[in-house]
Amino acid sequence: MSKFIPNNTFQFAGRSVSRVGYGAMQLAGPGVFGPPKDRVAAVAVLREAIALGVDHIDTSDFYGPHVTNQIIREALHPYRDDLLIVTKIGARRGEDAAWIPAQEPEEIARGVHDNLRNLGLDVLDVVNLRIMGNVHAPAEGSIEKQVTALAELQRKGLVRHIGLSNATSTQVAEAQRIVEIVCVQNQYNLVQRDDDALVDELAAKGIAYVPFFPLGGFSPIQSSALSKIAQTIGATPMQVALAWLLYRAPNILLIPGTSSVGHLRENMQAAQCALTDEVLAELDAIGRDNTAH
Repeated sequence: MSKFIPNNTFQFAGRSVSRVGYGAMQLAGPGVFGPPKDRVAAVAVLREAIALGVDHIDTSDFYGPHVTNQIIREALHPYRDDLLIVTKIGARRGEDAAWIPAQEPEEIARGVHDNLRNLGLDVLDVVNLRIMGNVHAPAEGSIEKQVTALAELQRKGLVRHIGLSNATSTQVAEAQRIVEIVCVQNQYNLVQRDDDALVDELAAKGIAYVPFFPLGGFSPIQSSALSKIAQTIGATPMQVALAWLLYRAPNILLIPGTSSVGHLRENMQAAQCALTDEVLAELDAIGRDNTAH
């Protein structure tokens, strides 16, 4: 067995949460736009997630827009006291489904109020500022104006905790000079390893790192080496990819998304995968090989 067995919980936003949560993005329609094909099924997935022990859900009012938050409210409101809802602001959707930056202070305030209204809340647990540099990769640039606006909403009692999404290490440092940052949500997975140094930097500070697209996103992770490892330990490739993240660093929280109860159950079982040092070395090699190419 590996010398390091990951803890099942992490101190996040003032409470202890399970390290495997749920991402609600896929509850909207194709392209994260419009309603789902089956709203009843979407409600069922959320309720099953809670039944399986999920105690933090990642969402945003620009998913749909408004769709996922309204489904979360339908499925789970009134919310359990131990449920942490994390949302994002900083973008809006065009009528053509385009992702449009919404980074001005008045747009940030509107985003917070939209989330409050559609989730049926008086205060948001955690709000991540989505930095609209590139679509899925961070780009440098000052975020002082945006973070200051969000911190003002926190002072007004509308937001408890603040995080960043699509951020660089420099931007995290800039934000921390303005307000406490409790999490960073960037693209990161077994083969997308650009944030290795940032993961470790945040771990040393006890700040949560929440990878979006933990399974590759629109281009799912596919590797014959990964499939072979998964077969050897009796798991699916995606379960192994999620388990690797849990072993990667103690501050990593997972929010894999799905619109299927079956896939949800598979994702949750990733926390039970035991990875030996030898297997972890083989998985790390997959990431290095991908980076090299």
